[in-house]
Amino acid sequence: MSALTSPSAAASPILLAEEPRICSSETGTRPLKVGGITPFTTTDYPGRLAAVVFVQGCPWRCGYCHNPHLQSRTEDGPLAWESVLALLRRRVGLIDAVVFSGGEPTIDPALPDAIREVRALGYGVGLHTAGMYPRRLEEVLPLVDWVGMDIKATRQGYDTVTQVAGSARAAWDSAALVLASGVAHEFRTTAHPALHAPADILALAQTLSAMGVRHYALQIFRSVGCLDGELNSVATTSYPGADLITHLSALFERFVLRRA
Repeated sequence: MSALTSPSAAASPILLAEEPRICSSETGTRPLKVGGITPFTTTDYPGRLAAVVFVQGCPWRCGYCHNPHLQSRTEDGPLAWESVLALLRRRVGLIDAVVFSGGEPTIDPALPDAIREVRALGYGVGLHTAGMYPRRLEEVLPLVDWVGMDIKATRQGYDTVTQVAGSARAAWDSAALVLASGVAHEFRTTAHPALHAPADILALAQTLSAMGVRHYALQIFRSVGCLDGELNSVATTSYPGADLITHLSALFERFVLRRA
């Protein structure tokens, strides 16, 4: 399911890969910038009925992104955080958890306070992150119950996917933080034939397994929401191949293949 509302396309995109500075207009007292909300999902937090809060902003420009409308941060988010909280209060007892997704939720300095407010309602908290802000991720890891960690490629292939130079270091530093935290997690990779050769996928999976990743999902590209015509035109029916899937399954305690 997708976000219910979209931010304005007129906002200037954030293109820097570095950890963002918190300016005077974006302090911890400013509410979370929400780009949309899914009130009910069974797929975004394994084993839990959840709502998903989509946070505005992402500094990377992955061609296969299915939420490109959330990449920019507008002056004011299209959904007021108080209205989101009001909805979550009404859903107490109907769902188990709230997942903060995006965009990239750790881009927002208000995320820790928003998580605390959600926990105060009795919800479990999930986090979807690509790990581009390790220091902010480290701050919120003690506040969450589960992390879906997007790991996009081998170190050598990262910049091709994100279209931002030097993006691998932050992501792999964040991966190590998630593993060291003890928080329940799933690592996942969205794969596309033009971006991920089968040999690269195997090398990535072997690296993750050696790091201690036990739960891994390979998500085959889906065109829904993607604005890249070239990526959308490539067939993925037989990709990445049965032999590779067999190899991946043997590397992890739990392996999941997700197709469109």
